[in-house]
Amino acid sequence: MTRVPALAADLTAAAATFALAGCAAPTPAAAGPAAPLPGISARGVGTVTGTPDTLTVILGVSTRGPSAAGALDDNNARATALIEALRGRGVADEDLRTSGLSIYPTYADSGRITGYEVSNQVTATLHDLAGAGALVDAAAETAGDAVRVQQIAFSLDDDTEQRAAARADAVRQAEAQIAQMAEAAGGSPGGLLSITEVPAETPPQPYAADAALPQSAEAVPLLPGSHEVSVTVEVVRAVG
Repeated sequence: MTRVPALAADLTAAAATFALAGCAAPTPAAAGPAAPLPGISARGVGTVTGTPDTLTVILGVSTRGPSAAGALDDNNARATALIEALRGRGVADEDLRTSGLSIYPTYADSGRITGYEVSNQVTATLHDLAGAGALVDAAAETAGDAVRVQQIAFSLDDDTEQRAAARADAVRQAEAQIAQMAEAAGGSPGGLLSITEVPAETPPQPYAADAALPQSAEAVPLLPGSHEVSVTVEVVRAVG
């Protein structure tokens, strides 16, 4: 007779536990990635023209000889004379650097080694464009027929002002395109989501000459022309 109340108490406790478990709050599901905001994007390209004030020229000295040591000695003497001529004309040491040196054999049609060729490249940055032609000519004379003008490139020593103007123009172009697309779609541009400057895909390449410089009584004519600075900007705005 004493076991019936105990059994009833156990059943009551179990029912209470079950009821509490059923009332427990459900575990929230893991939040997924937020859906991207709708937007309109466009790219603008701003280009500003400036007058170059810097010339970078790569002068090569190429020599040949029956032995590698002999060809190298001849090349060293001519390249040193060329460098000293550039220094003597006011080119600072920080504007001179060796940009290439190669030694390789030359072959006859039969495949036999006939000698060796040595090539030394010196890159000079010139800031006096008015006297650049005479300077290159004078330096080349020291190396004689062994000299090669391999590359020349005109540029701006400081293009900060031009780049800022090109960047602003690129943004204006992108904003105008966004406004046109929004209007065509029956909407209007919303708030700014992002604005990014897109890196240039390929850097500008200098003019490659790779030719012997003829001996002349007159200075080599060098025409700097104009230099373009371009900036590409991508703008993204929300849909209004």
